Amino acid sequence: MSKIHILQPGFFSTIQDLGRDQFTHLGVPVSGAMDSFSATQANLLLNNDRNGAVLEITMTGPVLQFESKTQICICGAEFEILLDDKAIVNGKAYAVSRNSKLVFKSIKKGFRAYLAVQNGFKTPVVLGSRSQYQGITEQTRLQKGDVLDIETVSTTSGNAGARIKIENEQLWETEIPVFKGPEFVKLSLEQQNLILNTKFSLMPEGNRMAIPLREPISNELQGIITGPVLPGTVQLTPSGSLIVLMRDCQVTGGYPRILQVLEKGLCKIAQKKPGEFITFKMVEYDPH
Repeated sequence: MSKIHILQPGFFSTIQDLGRDQFTHLGVPVSGAMDSFSATQANLLLNNDRNGAVLEITMTGPVLQFESKTQICICGAEFEILLDDKAIVNGKAYAVSRNSKLVFKSIKKGFRAYLAVQNGFKTPVVLGSRSQYQGITEQTRLQKGDVLDIETVSTTSGNAGARIKIENEQLWETEIPVFKGPEFVKLSLEQQNLILNTKFSLMPEGNRMAIPLREPISNELQGIITGPVLPGTVQLTPSGSLIVLMRDCQVTGGYPRILQVLEKGLCKIAQKKPGEFITFKMVEYDPH
């Protein structure tokens, strides 16, 4: 194994793959990359397994130093990024040399970026996943001085320097596709229309567990007997606030479940900064 040294961790950087969805019956959150689209892109551009562990970088980025050569690729939010003092861009595979330094500077677009390395990060697998989560994995986020294991590679693949055009404009869209949640039909027609015609802003209290929305609606619904929820469930609280559950959410809840966000909608929300707006668009349920 080789090492990556965390010189600065950034605001909130974690190791994530596509999560652990086989243990929700035991109360274990799914976790995984907030923007699965970008995480998968970064892996596939390096010929990694799509479920390879990546570094999820939120709002401000880390400073990393590599012990040995490898390849890297970054997708998702657009930062000003320097590799050995030379600017690099998203969606391109880069060869990294021994002792190379990677610096994430100011963010230009989006909110979360994903750094993939050749063959993925080799952090411990817990319950079938490398995704970090408090109470499940030993570490829950990167700290200054941490060291991450990666594979030692004798040569990088032929992709270094190659770049493809990534159709990721959908990530910056504000329209979020949803279908009806179990309790949606209990809302009045006026409430239903209001929810689908309001611009909701993300509150700064949002995190990997849930993102509350600022604009309230009138709510006379009673709480429900605790029922199953999953990433993308939109709950309506007694005060009329909407909460979008994200990747680290609990597996049950007692608030009415009025909407369910599609996977591509979750990726869009993951790229929105606090204060930015979204609107919900009802679509027909399609399990595929």
